[in-house]
Amino acid sequence: MGPEGADDERYPPGGPAPRPLALFDAALTRVGLRGPLSRDLLLGAFIALASAPMLLSVVVLARAEGVPFSPTAVAVLAALTVAQSLVLGVRRRSPLLCLFLVVATQVGVFALLPGDVAYQGLAPYVAAYTCGTVLPLRRLSWILVAVAAVMGVSGFVFALPPFASLSPPARVPDPVVAGTARLLSAAISFGLAGFVGNSVAVRRRFARLERLRVIEAEQERTNRAIRAERALMARELHDIAAHHLSGMVVQAGAAEKLAARDAPAIAETIGWIRIQGRETLESLRMVVGALREPGAHPHESPGAGSDGSRADGAPVPGVAVLDRLVAGARAQGCEVVLERTGSTCRLPPVADVTFYRVAQEALANARDHAWGAPVRVVLDHRGSEVVLRVDNDPGVEREGSPKGLRGLGLVGMKERADLIGAVLEAGPTDSGGWRVRLTLPIV
Repeated sequence: MGPEGADDERYPPGGPAPRPLALFDAALTRVGLRGPLSRDLLLGAFIALASAPMLLSVVVLARAEGVPFSPTAVAVLAALTVAQSLVLGVRRRSPLLCLFLVVATQVGVFALLPGDVAYQGLAPYVAAYTCGTVLPLRRLSWILVAVAAVMGVSGFVFALPPFASLSPPARVPDPVVAGTARLLSAAISFGLAGFVGNSVAVRRRFARLERLRVIEAEQERTNRAIRAERALMARELHDIAAHHLSGMVVQAGAAEKLAARDAPAIAETIGWIRIQGRETLESLRMVVGALREPGAHPHESPGAGSDGSRADGAPVPGVAVLDRLVAGARAQGCEVVLERTGSTCRLPPVADVTFYRVAQEALANARDHAWGAPVRVVLDHRGSEVVLRVDNDPGVEREGSPKGLRGLGLVGMKERADLIGAVLEAGPTDSGGWRVRLTLPIV
């Protein structure tokens, strides 16, 4: 923490100013007091005015006790008090220099006072407080010890006969007593102000670090949310590409082989490719729309109704359109059976999409890796859970399957299951086939 600007007592750095101080700050700016020097000189003038009554009371009380002050001594004391206060103008630019000058002027004040008369203005408190806000505690402690020692030595020296004549005639105290009194007075006044300043600075640093920690935590939460959304979009695009596009590639390969001998079959295959292409575009539009619209979500399309359709008539992926998904798989030549059991219950939007996507991925895997094998899709609504099971018998790897799109299927299904608190199980069956099972507890 450097001297410049580190000791801004108006309000803690890094945070908004309280309203009264903000208004005062604006008022100073309007009258042209913008920099720290001009504002600290104003503070020094205020301290000088506040110290004047204190000096006057000391003079009056001293005269009442028979210790008269000459007009010259009073004028010199007043001049030293004003100079001591105006030195505060450099307190933030050079806090140690400010403290040194304040101590020097205070020593001059001691030279003009009897050893048993105590007077100290407000400037020493402000200078010590300022040093406390900018110096480490260990260094501040040594400086305050040095200041107290200087004050004690000056009190001892000015109580000796050669220097005692500088002060008004009074009882000449014992030099040791006078030095000890000055030392204790300086230790209390300078020490108290300095340690208060250091405590305030520590609290400010802690508050600033706490604000930084909160900001960093908020940024980390934002980054995690962004990463989660990116992973979500990646899963959506993977499922769309893996299901629709891989099927289109397979059917295009079949059409190429039939080109020379079976024109009707080619027409049917090309028609299926056209339908799948249109569905793929609709799905991609949904995902891209979620990316373009602030606050939109690929699992919750605007205008979605309870019948599994959006306002534009396109289906929202969910268990309500599993029949359509199964029909598409049959159109590709797969033998697929869909069974629904139990009392149907409405799933949350994210869970609804997850069940659909897991079924979609499982059917795509069966088509690519177990071609010709029967597939059974079972959606079981139980009292405490909803279970989706996709089983396929052993089959053969279909020629032309796009293997590059299949590497993240199980990973994506597992991530989707974790997202909704479901359990995904995938592995071979006793018959040599493959089973995917998704279980979602119902609270």
